[in-house]
Amino acid sequence: MKKIIFSAFLALVTMTSARAQKVFSCQYSSDADVYVTDYKSDADLVVYKCDYSSDATGNDGKWYFCKYKSDAKKKIYFTNYKSDANLIVYFTKYKSDAGWKKKEKQHLMY
Repeated sequence: MKKIIFSAFLALVTMTSARAQKVFSCQYSSDADVYVTDYKSDADLVVYKCDYSSDATGNDGKWYFCKYKSDAKKKIYFTNYKSDANLIVYFTKYKSDAGWKKKEKQHLMY
């Protein structure tokens, strides 16, 4: 029984880390719509921009912006208006601040 639980846990950890938040900023609104707010209190997700793709693992607000669309796991489009967005983000300077404020929107970044 312990082996089964350990195997399930290991599979879950592997699947979670495989969903790196490598993002690409697109030119078209048909991709996921994101609005950047100036206020942390308005955000669904607090995002930290990573310098290295290896730092952007999981679905926890640590993003690495790819140079090429084909390298990204998620394509996003930055809207000019909050009302057009599916997801509202706030960019932070601190890695420790990154994370979801509204967990019900977490599915948008899988």
